[in-house]
Amino acid sequence: MKMAWNAYGKERVKLVRVERRGETHEITDLSVCIQLEGDFTAAHAAGDNTNITATDTMKNTVYALAGAGTGEIEEFAARLVSHFLRINPAVTKATVDIWESPWTRISVGGKPHGSAFVRAGSDKRTTEVTGTREATIVRAGIDDLVVLKSSHSGFEGFRNDIFTTLEETSDRIFATAIQANWLYARAGVAYGALWQGVRRTILETFAEHDSRSVQHTMYAMGDAVLASFDDVSEIHFSLPNKHHIPVDLGPFGLRNNNEIFLPTVEPYGLIEATFRR
Repeated sequence: MKMAWNAYGKERVKLVRVERRGETHEITDLSVCIQLEGDFTAAHAAGDNTNITATDTMKNTVYALAGAGTGEIEEFAARLVSHFLRINPAVTKATVDIWESPWTRISVGGKPHGSAFVRAGSDKRTTEVTGTREATIVRAGIDDLVVLKSSHSGFEGFRNDIFTTLEETSDRIFATAIQANWLYARAGVAYGALWQGVRRTILETFAEHDSRSVQHTMYAMGDAVLASFDDVSEIHFSLPNKHHIPVDLGPFGLRNNNEIFLPTVEPYGLIEATFRR
């Protein structure tokens, strides 16, 4: 028997770092996942762990390297990738995924508090850095960016067959939780500023686009990002359609003027696409 592929690593290493600048603190809240690929056949076939870096060591490495600061999550992921490639010759490829949960300062008397925070929102900043001894690939992204628009959205002219019951509409709620990730054309860009710019472009396009479907708006968002940021070479979207069903008030002798909706969790439509320049 021949092993076709193998990998192992440590998942969801939680890390909160407090950077103290007198009475003003900065919070970094990360979840780190590490995956190593390489020559680990002996561990599987013979129980020989000589080339195995323990996953507990991977966890400890995250905390140790964070002691010198994390910086942008893309930079921290690249440091971890470089470290694992350097310390273990058996590793041929290392991948580090990081999710960052944002916090914002609580306002007291109209002034931001120096060391008290509230969760900023549902969305998370993400990155995936994959490295070999020859090259490094950096992706960044957004996860669970929940948005909703109550106008300029419809779904008409779709295919009908014997099982179709959905009615066409030119005025519906469009709600989704945006998951997007994009590939940088080169490493060492201004990661934080670019991430903020891509996020802003996605949100502005979602808000302003006259949507005929989820696919239609997804295409517009991808086109806007690629047109605005030369350092982004491709972008992938995954958009669950969070359906809002108009409630029938007829049994109560009332009319629903497209104002009362039942938000549903499951089942939901899922639309995905990747766009390249």
